[in-house]
Amino acid sequence: MMKMNRYAIYYAPPAGAFADAAATWLGWDLASGCAVPPAGVLGGQDITQTPRKYGFHATIKPPFRLAEGVDISQLQQATQQLAASMQAVTLPALKLTLLEGFLALIPAAPSADLQDLAAEVVRALDPYRAPLTMAEIARRRPELLTARQRELLGIYGYPYVMEQFQFHLTLSGALAAEQATPAMAAAQSHFAGVIPQPFVIADLCLCGEDDLGQFHLLHRYPLMA
Repeated sequence: MMKMNRYAIYYAPPAGAFADAAATWLGWDLASGCAVPPAGVLGGQDITQTPRKYGFHATIKPPFRLAEGVDISQLQQATQQLAASMQAVTLPALKLTLLEGFLALIPAAPSADLQDLAAEVVRALDPYRAPLTMAEIARRRPELLTARQRELLGIYGYPYVMEQFQFHLTLSGALAAEQATPAMAAAQSHFAGVIPQPFVIADLCLCGEDDLGQFHLLHRYPLMA
């Protein structure tokens, strides 16, 4: 396994039509670690450049550096054991929406099971995460966060976890007002007929960030309980 600068636990779709459509939309295949021509281009403007480096995913545990004294094999073992103790989560469907100015797929209805899964992954794997540096904290703009989000940033290194968590699959960067409607239409057309329904989260994906800032799928760990 190649050495990575940061690691994360994501949901990423398994091989198939949905994963293929997602890779071609963003212009990056998370599983193969290869660039592909992006389909998410509107009027010559690439609206997928910002999320491309992460690949198509939903964050479960946000990217982190390994703690001092921890190696990747320990993180792998912990993730495997955790996944084996957890149940798959089934959502009735996903819906396409504008989420704080960017295009995303989110659950069509809230899911307590999904919230619980994400919270447990964040808690259980946090001992493997290095503390944030002052520069990393500053990049999170804590002065713009709520008191609870600042508290979570201090505890878990990220403000949008636990009850602040929102499962979402990012499809664009921030959109100008005039881009929103055509972007929505383009995404609806691109993903028509390929989004699984019901939508099942059946594994945890360990992903890593290379020296160029691109994320790669390293391993899938099935949820087996």
